[in-house]
Amino acid sequence: LRRVWRRGFLTKVARTSVLRHYGLRTLMYGLLLPAPQIGLRGKAPMRSCRAAGHECGIHAWDHVLWQDNVRRRGEEWTRSQMNRARERFEEIFGTAPTTHGAAGWQMNEQALAQVDDWGMPYASDCRGVGPFWPRWGNRTCRHVQLPTTLPTLDELVGLNSIDGNQVAQVLHSLTERDADHVFTLHAELEGGLLAPAFEALLDGWIRQGHRMGSLAMLHRTVAKAPLPVRDVAWGAIPGRSGPLLVEA
Repeated sequence: LRRVWRRGFLTKVARTSVLRHYGLRTLMYGLLLPAPQIGLRGKAPMRSCRAAGHECGIHAWDHVLWQDNVRRRGEEWTRSQMNRARERFEEIFGTAPTTHGAAGWQMNEQALAQVDDWGMPYASDCRGVGPFWPRWGNRTCRHVQLPTTLPTLDELVGLNSIDGNQVAQVLHSLTERDADHVFTLHAELEGGLLAPAFEALLDGWIRQGHRMGSLAMLHRTVAKAPLPVRDVAWGAIPGRSGPLLVEA
């Protein structure tokens, strides 16, 4: 409800039909219904994902709380939220996480420092054009950022009359020539009503000669070459409401 007043939010809701994708019950979590602890309820599917070879890392302890607050919060709150997520991750998987992907591409200086303090070699917390060493103010981080480089499906559907049948073609046009990209998907979208579009997207990337892989694979590739140092700053992305962290 607070996001109703955020610039561009109602437009995004109208384009992506939030009620159809999430359902009324999910939308009531945290408002009229207590929010479930997914880390407890979803242990089995999470473990099966890793067993199938998928990379697992930290997203957030509480997605909405993080996304709506981290920009304005200080070190104590930030590290507390991140440590709670890490503890739950270790409870689920029995090992420490090796990477971090921020909810809503929202971070602050202390959050980037925590990624360093954990010794994570890479993370994907912002939007950008390629791998880089992130710098916040005068501080250059010790981990590599592998930013999301492509628009997400929900940023494209409904924009410029693009529908679910066309969205894969739009993304394919962006990956015809470039070798490496990072694409962010949402399980509740691409695993639900947008599943046909996602399958078409994967099929097209295979035809283009791309190989799907993890961030760890990408990091192993780019770590062999010198990377630029880039500032991170708050910016806007077409199709998404509110500011988020971008490669400056």
